[in-house]
Amino acid sequence: MSGHVLVVAHANRPEAIAAEREALSALDAAGLVTIRDDEIADFTGDIDFAVVLGGDGTILRTAELVRGRQVPMLGVNLGHVGFLAESEREDITYSINMMAAGEYTVEERNTLAVTVLDESGNVVNTDWALNEAAVEKALPLHMVEVVIEIDGRPLSSFGCDGVVMATSTGSTAHAFSAGGPVVWPDVDAMILVPLAAHALFAKPLVVGPTQLMAVEVMASSRCSAVVVCDSLRQTPVRQGHRVEVRRHSEPVRLARLSSAPFTDRLVNKFSLPVVGWRGTARARAQAVKAADESTQSG
Repeated sequence: MSGHVLVVAHANRPEAIAAEREALSALDAAGLVTIRDDEIADFTGDIDFAVVLGGDGTILRTAELVRGRQVPMLGVNLGHVGFLAESEREDITYSINMMAAGEYTVEERNTLAVTVLDESGNVVNTDWALNEAAVEKALPLHMVEVVIEIDGRPLSSFGCDGVVMATSTGSTAHAFSAGGPVVWPDVDAMILVPLAAHALFAKPLVVGPTQLMAVEVMASSRCSAVVVCDSLRQTPVRQGHRVEVRRHSEPVRLARLSSAPFTDRLVNKFSLPVVGWRGTARARAQAVKAADESTQSG
């Protein structure tokens, strides 16, 4: 290990001050040197891992900071849901000690490559996203008229508030609130979810990892659009321009301390009701039955 750790805290959360103080103390006790987010641009050495104190938005911002460095991020939830976070506020010192001891695994999450093109096919801008690239109408009083494409073939056209193109990770973010499906993170797929579309066929789509998704703003649309990547960066999309989204070659790395399945994360983060489930009772009954059979055979 290089001994350097990036620490990023949510700047506008009062509780982040105390959490950051505890994290810095734990890292110092472990003999690790901390780097702050305003120092990383000038830091050229290796970073062992990042400690992110905040919600999912802070994790997304940190992913942007460490882009290209292959740094695993330990998210400590100080927000409401904190779906990407691995640790809670009360476990900061324990979690950092686990990271310092190398007692963690790395989960790689796919990202999106986002390209905006003009009417002639010239590249206007390129970007990337961990959660989603959302093409949204630029004016509140008008719909944006779009054509959606898969692999260069038109699928449907309609007026809408926008279109969300997301990774499996982003299926529980903007796409989820728009009525899209929850996709398990180990499913190598992308999803497309229209927003308030005026159309007979405007259902969420799940496509494969090699597919090319595209949203073109019609030249006749009364409203232009913007494409917003992870709610952090936006690019104007004028009439006649298009947004192409494919899987990016560089993933984001999340540090995991627990082997709990994604199902448990869904239940815990969304407080889903599981009253009446008898899995534990069935497992106990099966264990008793197996023990009885073993005794009888002996």
